[in-house]
Amino acid sequence: MNKQKTLNGSFSLFGKGLHTGLSLTVTFNPAPENHGYKIQRIDLPGEPIIDAIAENVTETTRGTVLTKGEARVSTVEHAMAALFASGIDNCLMQVNGPEFPILDGSAIHYIENIERIGIKEQNAEKDTFVIKSKIEIKDEKTGSSIIILPDENFSLNVLVHYDSDILFNQYATLEDMENFKSEIASSRTFVFVRELEPLMHLGLIKGGDLDNAIVIYEREMEQEKFDKLADLLGIPRMDAKKLGYLNHKPLVWNNEPARHKLLDIIGDLALIGKPLQGRIIATCPGHTINNKFARAMRKVIREHQIQAPVYDPNREAVMDIKRIKELLPHRNPMLLVDKVTEIGSNYIVGVKNVTMNEPFFTGHFPNEPVMPGVLLVEAMSQCGALYILNMLDKPENYSTYFIKIDKVIFHKKVVPGDTLIFKIEQSAGLRHGIAMMKGYIFVGEKLVVEAQFVGQIIKNKE
Repeated sequence: MNKQKTLNGSFSLFGKGLHTGLSLTVTFNPAPENHGYKIQRIDLPGEPIIDAIAENVTETTRGTVLTKGEARVSTVEHAMAALFASGIDNCLMQVNGPEFPILDGSAIHYIENIERIGIKEQNAEKDTFVIKSKIEIKDEKTGSSIIILPDENFSLNVLVHYDSDILFNQYATLEDMENFKSEIASSRTFVFVRELEPLMHLGLIKGGDLDNAIVIYEREMEQEKFDKLADLLGIPRMDAKKLGYLNHKPLVWNNEPARHKLLDIIGDLALIGKPLQGRIIATCPGHTINNKFARAMRKVIREHQIQAPVYDPNREAVMDIKRIKELLPHRNPMLLVDKVTEIGSNYIVGVKNVTMNEPFFTGHFPNEPVMPGVLLVEAMSQCGALYILNMLDKPENYSTYFIKIDKVIFHKKVVPGDTLIFKIEQSAGLRHGIAMMKGYIFVGEKLVVEAQFVGQIIKNKE
C-alpha cells in the first residue's frame, strides 16, 4: 500500500485574481499526516482555515468557491488538480485574498513548482477508496453526467458538447496520473465571447485577459459592439467577421478545452478527501455537477468507512498454509487462517474458507450451522499474530497470547459457504512485546465482525 505524501518544502506563486483582479499570493506548505487539504486566509482577522472538502463548496458559477463562516476563497480547482495528480495528500495553502491567482489559466505552474520543491513520503498509509460498483450522478435538465466504474487505477474520460461551430464535440482522456503534466496540466480555462458581457455585469473576470484564458469567438456580432467589448476587456480591437480562438498563445492541443474540463474534474474531485481507484466517464461536466458527484462520493465513503480488501482468488498468496504452519503453533481443528493475500507496513489481509465440514458445526447448531463468535475473534487474532511473527528473525521460538479483547461487534452471522476476508491493522507500534490491533472480517463487501485486541509476544520455553 502507498504512503501518504506532502510537500518537501514551501513555495509561493504570485499573480492577479481572475474575478477580483487583485494582486494575490498563495503559498503551499507541507502538512502532517491525515491533515488533508486546508486553505488559510492570512489576510483576515484570526487567519481562518477552510477545509477543502466538497461540503464547503458554496458556489460553482464560474469556478469552485469554498466558504467557512465569513472566510471565502475561489478559483481553487487548478491548484487542487495539481496536488491531487501529484499524489499529495496533505497540504496547507495560505492565500492573502479571496481567490487563488489565475496565473496562465492552467495548472502547469503549480505542477512545475511541486516538482521543483519535491514530494516527501510520510509514515501513514494512503487511504485509497476502491470503486467496486458503478456510481452515477446525472443532471436531467442539462444532460450532464459523471459515472465512475471499477478499474485498476484512477483514470478519466471526458466528452464536452457546445452549441458552437468553433467548439462542438471534443473528447479528452487521461489513463495515468503520471501523465498529468505532459497531457493535461498546460490546458487553459476558456470562455465564449457571448459570455463575457454577462460575466462583467456580475462583477466577475476583472482579471481576465488573453494571457490567462482561451476566448472563443464563434457567433458574429456587430463591429461596434465587438469594439466596445474589446475596450472593456482592455484588449486590441479585432475584425468582427473573423471567428475563432482569440489568444496571444496558440492552442496547446486541438482539444485543449476538453482537456481543461478534465483538469477541472480532477480539481473538484480532490475535495472528496481521498484518492480514488476507478474510471471516471464525464459527459458535459462543469463545476456544479462535479461538486454534486464529489458530495455523493463522500456520502458513499462514509457509508463504507471500513472497506473490504479487494480479494482476487487468482492472485498468488504471499503466505500459504505451509508458511502459516511455520509461524503459528495451531493445528486442526484450531488453525483458522488458510492463506495470506497481502501484507503492508501496518496491516495484513488473510482468508479462510468456511465449509460444512468444520467440526464446530456439529453442535453449533445442528439445525442451523453458525460459526461461533469466539472463533471468529480467534481467527482475527491468528491473522494478527501472523503479521507480528512474520517480522521476527526466529518466529518459531515465539507465541502470541491475548491480553485484552475490546469493542467486539458482530454485524452478521457466518455460515457454511462463506469466505472470510480478514483485515488486521496494527494501531500502535510493537513495544515491549505488546501489539495493539484492530481487526475486521468481511464476507464479500459486508463487514461481519470487528474488534480491538491486544496481544503479547512471548518467547517459548525450551
